[in-house]
Amino acid sequence: MNQENAGAAAQLDARARDFSVLFSSTPRGARLARLLAAEQLRSWGLPWEEAGQIVAELAANAATHGRLPGRSFRLALHAAHGTLRIEVTDTRGDRRPVCREPGVEDEGGRGLLLVAALADRWGVADDRFPRKIVWAELDFAAPEPGRSRSGAGGGQ
Repeated sequence: MNQENAGAAAQLDARARDFSVLFSSTPRGARLARLLAAEQLRSWGLPWEEAGQIVAELAANAATHGRLPGRSFRLALHAAHGTLRIEVTDTRGDRRPVCREPGVEDEGGRGLLLVAALADRWGVADDRFPRKIVWAELDFAAPEPGRSRSGAGGGQ
């Protein structure tokens, strides 16, 4: 663990923090989610680069694949006990995200691969119908031995 992450872990353990906002399910809403998440993490004194990229991917997916006209998506950040949990809730519980290898010619389809590479854990959880939550966690403390970095199959 580097000095920056050690300091962040100490701050997270000192006090739990929460942030939650609704955004329009549009490209503009996804962009605003990323910008506000990065600013919130900076104000908490936490590293924001990886988390900002995860928020960008999950928010873009919510605005693109989880979109229903007139419905918003929710971004929530929960920081406590050395872990940052990012949750994006949309209203398309019938559309579960799948992490797949895109073809060489595919222009998209790499977002969840990036989330899986950056996050310590990630997954999908059911919420009240018709919603789902796509979540990712980043540890700012030394990882426990044997913890998996992927969690696409289960929710917490």
